[in-house]
Amino acid sequence: MNRAKRMTRRHWLKAAASAAVVSGLLPRAARARVAPSDRIGLGFIGMGTMARGHLGWFLGQSDVAVRAVCDVDHKRREHAKTQVESRYAKDLKSGAYRGCGAYNDFRELLARDDIDGVLIATPDHWHAIPAIEACQEGKDIYCEKPLTLTIHEAKTLVDVVRKHDRVFQTGSQQRSDSEFRIACEYVRSGRIGKIKRVEVNVGGPSRWCDLPEEPAEDGLDWDRWLGPAPLRPYHSVLSPRGVHDHFPNWRSYREYSGGGMTDWGAHHFDIAQWGLGMDESGPVEVLPPDDPKAETGVRFRYADGVEVIHGPGGGVHFVGETGEITVNRGKLESTPGTILKEPLGSGDTHLYESPGHQRDWLNCMRSRKRPICDVEIGARSVTVCHLGNLAYWNRRSMRWDPKSWSFVDDAEANTWRDRERRGPWHLPKV
Repeated sequence: MNRAKRMTRRHWLKAAASAAVVSGLLPRAARARVAPSDRIGLGFIGMGTMARGHLGWFLGQSDVAVRAVCDVDHKRREHAKTQVESRYAKDLKSGAYRGCGAYNDFRELLARDDIDGVLIATPDHWHAIPAIEACQEGKDIYCEKPLTLTIHEAKTLVDVVRKHDRVFQTGSQQRSDSEFRIACEYVRSGRIGKIKRVEVNVGGPSRWCDLPEEPAEDGLDWDRWLGPAPLRPYHSVLSPRGVHDHFPNWRSYREYSGGGMTDWGAHHFDIAQWGLGMDESGPVEVLPPDDPKAETGVRFRYADGVEVIHGPGGGVHFVGETGEITVNRGKLESTPGTILKEPLGSGDTHLYESPGHQRDWLNCMRSRKRPICDVEIGARSVTVCHLGNLAYWNRRSMRWDPKSWSFVDDAEANTWRDRERRGPWHLPKV
């Protein structure tokens, strides 16, 4: 598709969105009016368990056409291609749909002119590079959490998304769940008084990979799976072969992820940031636990004196001077219980109410507004997680300047904001 035709489709999408907003029926109206040739074209990079869940949802939306998939495992990408083409069998037969491309190299997918947005659900060490290149190719992005592997990658993503004016949704979907929004509205409306501390309960830091070598099998591009990570032998814990229904444990190893601190931390520290009104900022000091072997107990101190404390278990616990609010998936409680029974008024804080995380992204692709978990929100939240991991790994306190994204008077710590990448996989220049 040439540039003129692509711009025509995008102008149509924006016009359709404007009409739908006026009618107050954006999702339904947009889905009802979109002809096959004018659907939002999507590509998927990474076709593991998380991506297949997303794929099933997007295939159910009549204003979307999934046009390409990418995975370094031949079985996973061919399975996804078959699933997509089965969904569009009628359009495929009529010629309205040209088929689903299946790629080993994400750059071939990004080069397609008929793709408006990409969903990235790779291991964490493979988030930043394709996301940056997607921006440079003019695509909008939905990228799974945790957003990046390093602090430098997080800041770079913010810069490149702003430069290319892309719609970027971070996959921290708890922001689209009502219990988390309500909890943050009550906290920010002062219903538990001045905040004293926030307890964020998630897993601990990752460790260096020590898995033994296993025999490699045909059909997996292991070198490309490793990408910018150090070269090492294959092990099935990192990339189980073919289509599987579990979440592989690469997230436990530092080469690829940040452990529970970034996995669940990208969800729950994100809610702490939201409740504290810190979406464009963060802590100013990070303090490790006294026990040198502890994997909980890191404290994040904010400029107003509030401390966020990393603890075990699950969920987020806001402690104020006059009450407490606890929130987790499927759970919202207050102490005293009367706090949540008193409705918020017009003068209280009311936060962005999402229609659903994926639908919010699609709506914003049309309106060109920022979605509920815009790139900077994801970048700031994952940076909190990275700061916690750095405190555990190095066992010392650090002062952090959220405005400059740098450590204060600490040359050594500033070298920890990024890490070396194995060639030729370097961060693209912004």
